[in-house]
Amino acid sequence: MAGLRHALKLFSNSSNVSYHCTRRLLNYSAMAYDGKADPAETFFNDKVQSLLKSLTRVDYNKVFKRRKLGEKHLSDPVYKFMTEEELKEALEVAKETAEELLQIPPVVRVRDQNVKVLSRDPALQGLETSRLVFIDITYGTKDSDRLIVVREPDGTLQEAEWQLRQRMNQTYFPQDKKYLETPKMFEGEYFESLLDRHQYEYILDRACIQFEPDDVEYQKAVTVTYQHVNDNNKFELLRSTRHFGSLTFFLVWNKIIDNLLLDLIETLHIHEAQDLIAVYSLVHKISFEGEQPLDQIKDFIKKSANKKAALELAIQAYEDTTVERAASF
Repeated sequence: MAGLRHALKLFSNSSNVSYHCTRRLLNYSAMAYDGKADPAETFFNDKVQSLLKSLTRVDYNKVFKRRKLGEKHLSDPVYKFMTEEELKEALEVAKETAEELLQIPPVVRVRDQNVKVLSRDPALQGLETSRLVFIDITYGTKDSDRLIVVREPDGTLQEAEWQLRQRMNQTYFPQDKKYLETPKMFEGEYFESLLDRHQYEYILDRACIQFEPDDVEYQKAVTVTYQHVNDNNKFELLRSTRHFGSLTFFLVWNKIIDNLLLDLIETLHIHEAQDLIAVYSLVHKISFEGEQPLDQIKDFIKKSANKKAALELAIQAYEDTTVERAASF
């Protein structure tokens, strides 16, 4: 058993070393949801949502930890003496709050960038030398539904492009911690530095505040982050956060779940591995045979895995561990 685990580690390490030596010479490419298929139809499926939440795991210490979002002053902790009944009620409130904090960011297709022309009025050409922006500032209207149009100097009246919409909405209805200009942290060496320091949760939290889910810039930031997490096997850094579900869905959608599956098998979370296979099956409409979780995982490895050898070794190590545990009782 020990020898098999050692062989498995050597196999994993040898494949990672050759890859990591070359990875730094390459740039990650964004893998936005910009194809014909809309991921939202599958992502919002009740069964998929339930499985993604199960895979997230709930660690209350991690869920309620302080987050780096730019606050300069931290609030003081509050201590209370409680009866058993009050403690029970407080725990229920904490559970409900945790569910809200772990709400998975929506996964949707990139928005259509085309601008709709409302009218062309050549008679107005030359009356103004600048663009005129008109915005409906009715209180309570969703930013995504707010009417914002532009009169061009040539007389064309059209809907505002998305970058302008965001600036206007933020100008008239500012959101806390969101900036008019994209923060430098999402650009070039600043972004790479955050990735190299594995500040994944901070990146994803800030992306959720700064961008809309269908913004191409949002999808660039999060998909590159997901790839970095996957390549470095840093799944634990996002587990018990709201981003683990969307990370998992991204890996499933792009058929690159091998590293995560390997992590679950090696850490003996075999039922979570089965849940991961179930999500894969729902997304790609593929059935994997077997009455037991391990049988379904083996069928996935046979039919769809990219890293068959490493996964087969992990399965063998898991089975050996199970036999050893059974013999010890």
